Order: sequence, then structure tokens, then C-alpha cells
Amino acid sequence: MQLHVIETGLFKLDGGAMYGVVPKTIWNRQNPADENNLCNWAMRCLLIESGDRLILIDTGIGNKQSEKFFGFYYLSETCPLETALRQKGYGMDEVTDVILTHLHFDHCGGAVVWNQERSGYRPAFPNAVYWSHAGHWAHACDPNLREKPSFLKENFLPLQESGQLRFVESGLEFGPDIQIRTVNGHTVSMMCPKIRYKGETLLYCADLIPSASHIPVNYVMGYDIEPLKTMQEKSALLADAQANNWLLFYEHDPRTVMSRVLLNEKGAYHSGNAVLPEEL
Repeated sequence: MQLHVIETGLFKLDGGAMYGVVPKTIWNRQNPADENNLCNWAMRCLLIESGDRLILIDTGIGNKQSEKFFGFYYLSETCPLETALRQKGYGMDEVTDVILTHLHFDHCGGAVVWNQERSGYRPAFPNAVYWSHAGHWAHACDPNLREKPSFLKENFLPLQESGQLRFVESGLEFGPDIQIRTVNGHTVSMMCPKIRYKGETLLYCADLIPSASHIPVNYVMGYDIEPLKTMQEKSALLADAQANNWLLFYEHDPRTVMSRVLLNEKGAYHSGNAVLPEEL
């Protein structure tokens, strides 16, 4: 197995929305906001070579929405997914599997692209099976009013129409070295892949812990549909990660790709420096 970090660029979101009830005087030291209270966040994916499979986790925001839409998010340092994969030596047609942790636009936008005539959409990876969770798929297709703006149906319905969509159930193995852990505080049935790699265990945190600065249990995003459930899920995950020395992979941290979890003298979790496996 080999892992490759895929960076698709940065975007901006409101700092208060990203840190919830945590005061700006605290979080602003970790990810300083601009004059509009916006902070930079990464859109980081993970590519896994495993035997004859090439597995991509999440796909970034993509490039098919309107200029007005992208204008809300101040994209910078963007790198098209096709270019990012080519830099690792792979083409879009070589990807065999795409795991979509959840269907918010900044995680699945690159899964679907315009067709050649720009009259409709097609899957970006022509030979891949796309994996979602059945419960989350149903939720995304009929979302609550709070999440509705985050579910852009052109980002995912074409996957079902193409016949390339499959569902992963919670706790099932996705190949010999990948297990899916589902959580429900951020959105319904979000998937967090846990990967065994060169003697290490790496957990792809998705939006449960979007950055290293979100490790404290009460640092919960305002976007979460059930923040108290997020806190419970984070507590359980952090206990496992600290006890077993896992690496946590951060999809949105603008600087830190991954870290370990430590406990301070007061018993609070915080980010510890990671000795990264080769290639990452």
C-alpha cells in the first residue's frame, strides 16, 4: 500500500461558523481571520494505492459551478483534480474507487464534471465505483432546510444515473486494510475511513475533526446538525486515537496534514507532532 496526499486548493469560510461557540479571541490565534472574518481552509483528499486498486477519498469542490457561486468562497491555490493526480503519476481513468465521506459540495464537487457538450454531467472518473452510505445518500436527496444549500444535486445524482454508485455500510471492511467508521453529528452517516498503513493506523477525519485546531472536544462547527452528538463522537474517537497512537488526517487544515493526539496535564486532548509515514 502507498498513500498520496492530494491538495486541490484553499477556500474561505466564516471563522465563527467553523468554530461554533468558541470565542474569536481564542480561535483567531490558530487560524487568523481576514477583515471579513473569513479563514482559509484546505480541500485535501487522499489517494490510496492498494494492490490493483487506486482509491480516492473525497474530491474537493470541483470546477463546474458558476463564477458567482465560487465567488462566495474565495478559492486560491486551486489545483484541478486531474492535474493533482497527474502529478502523482496517475490519470483519471486509472482510479478504481472513490469514497465520498459525505455529499457536501466541498467534499464531492469534483466527483462529477460537465460532459463534452456542456449540456449535462458525467462522472469524473469513468472507470471508478463511487461509494457512499445509503443512509447519507437518502438524507442528501431529501435534506433538512439547514443543510440544503450544501447538497448540490448535480454533484452526486449523475453517479446514480451512470450506474457507478454503490453503498458501504457502517463497520464493514473496505478491502483488507480499510474500515469505515460512521458518525452522525456533522451530518447523517458521514464516513471516516480508517486505514492500516506500514504499521500505523490513519483515520481520515472528514468534518468530524476538520483541522488540528478542532481537536478540543467543544470545538464544534456551527454547520453540524447535532453538535452534542459531534462532541460524543469526537470524545470516543479521540480516546481511541490517543490510546492507540493513531494518526489523524485533516481534510481542511490549511497547514497541518495530520497529527497524533495527546493529553495534557488537565486531561484535555490536543494535537501532537506526528512522525509521518514515508511518502506523506
